[in-house]
Amino acid sequence: MKLFDLTGQRALITGSSMGIGYALAKGLAEAGATVVLNARDAVRLEAAAGALRAEGATVETVAFDATDGEAVRAAVDAMEAAGRGIDILINNAGMQHRGPLEDFPADAFDRLMKTNVYSAFYVGQAVARHMIGRKHGKIINIASVQTALARPGIAPYTATKGAIANLTKGMATDWAKYGLNCNAIAPGYFETPLNAALVADPAFTEWLSKRTPQGRWGRVEELVGAAVFLSSAASGFVNGHTLFVDGGITASL
Repeated sequence: MKLFDLTGQRALITGSSMGIGYALAKGLAEAGATVVLNARDAVRLEAAAGALRAEGATVETVAFDATDGEAVRAAVDAMEAAGRGIDILINNAGMQHRGPLEDFPADAFDRLMKTNVYSAFYVGQAVARHMIGRKHGKIINIASVQTALARPGIAPYTATKGAIANLTKGMATDWAKYGLNCNAIAPGYFETPLNAALVADPAFTEWLSKRTPQGRWGRVEELVGAAVFLSSAASGFVNGHTLFVDGGITASL
């Protein structure tokens, strides 16, 4: 369907050498986009790119630390100067750190904020400056079910994902007038490296299966449809929205 066709579009996905970022890169490539993988680890980045190219995807890579504002701007500006303008940005870089709030280490809170929030601000701003000149662009920030809900032991992570939803609203409010669509996807509980400890815990999986109306963990490929929708012409009048892809967990008690 033409509304969802991403042919001719270039999509930068941060934190895309594995997990959700990699799955979204694969999905956007299948929809016709040229995907630009990003991570700090150049070796892992090239391995991921090679795997996607072997499946027929058109893939580029750019290695930078998304929590370093100067490095982000330099990398994005260099891509633009080389004629590799970014049409779609998915701010996916993220991390988790679990622990009781009363004992949560200050340095771990700082890392969470930098990785989960600062990176979306830095990369979003650097890319938007060029999108504004073209009067078109799609920005998708990866939020979480913790954007709306909280669980014990992850209060700082919950704070970062709440910030992502409000940053998304702010991006839309400031940049929609320039032709940008800024939205977020909030995944529920998915089988990813970030959740490896929970996936390996039978008690947690049992709890999750009972708590989620669909009764199971999500599969990363089930996020692709939302990403393609928000990246494409089909979402032309969708702005500042957080789309929950969570098996119904935020809809039920």
